[in-house]
Amino acid sequence: MTFDTYKFHPSSLGLIMTESRTKEELGETAKSHLMECYIQQKYGRYKDVTNKFIEKGLLAEEDSIDLYTLVKDTLFVKNQEVINNDYFIGTPDLFIGETIKTASVIIDLKTSWDIFTFFSVFHKPVDKKYFWQLQAYMDLTGAKQARLVYCLVNTPYKLIEDQKRKLMYTMAVIDPDADEAYLQACERVDKNSNYDDIPMEEKYIEFIIDRDDEAIDKAHKRVEYCRNFLNELTK
Repeated sequence: MTFDTYKFHPSSLGLIMTESRTKEELGETAKSHLMECYIQQKYGRYKDVTNKFIEKGLLAEEDSIDLYTLVKDTLFVKNQEVINNDYFIGTPDLFIGETIKTASVIIDLKTSWDIFTFFSVFHKPVDKKYFWQLQAYMDLTGAKQARLVYCLVNTPYKLIEDQKRKLMYTMAVIDPDADEAYLQACERVDKNSNYDDIPMEEKYIEFIIDRDDEAIDKAHKRVEYCRNFLNELTK
């Protein structure tokens, strides 16, 4: 078994690019992720990672695409094509260009959990993990620019009901139809799950990220180092 040609998903690049607090090349975050990669490849086991944020991202993805289509007055369709090169393999969300492989712009959508998480990114620099993810996508496609877009869309009914059930257990509610505190809490859940009253132009935040060939070259070298690390594990 060899990892000489192992390809990383762009979303994981930020993990292996984290800096070590010691003189070692790889930090603990990178090593932990590489151990997961090793287990996946050798033993066919995948770590099950899910939470309400991931669930909403999956369930409301099309709503985010529709929102971005409306605010940009341009039809965007979810890209389904998996692309790869010598270092990475992935499926960018959206793109501008004739084909994904000749795209001039890559667009990555992040569906925010609620209005509070949405606005929490407003005053912050671009998250490093997303910077590296988009550099990898630009490396895959040759695009010169990427857009990181946060979208605020309504929470799917299933997740709203999940929140209310959790509240009912947490508050030890016996009769949900008669418990005033519980009913008020449910009203807050509903309010924080629906954003139809907010103009669509206020429901997206967009960051422009230019292609950085120096960063991409650094990423290539880190991938090669990580492959050697994984190969050492096989010994």
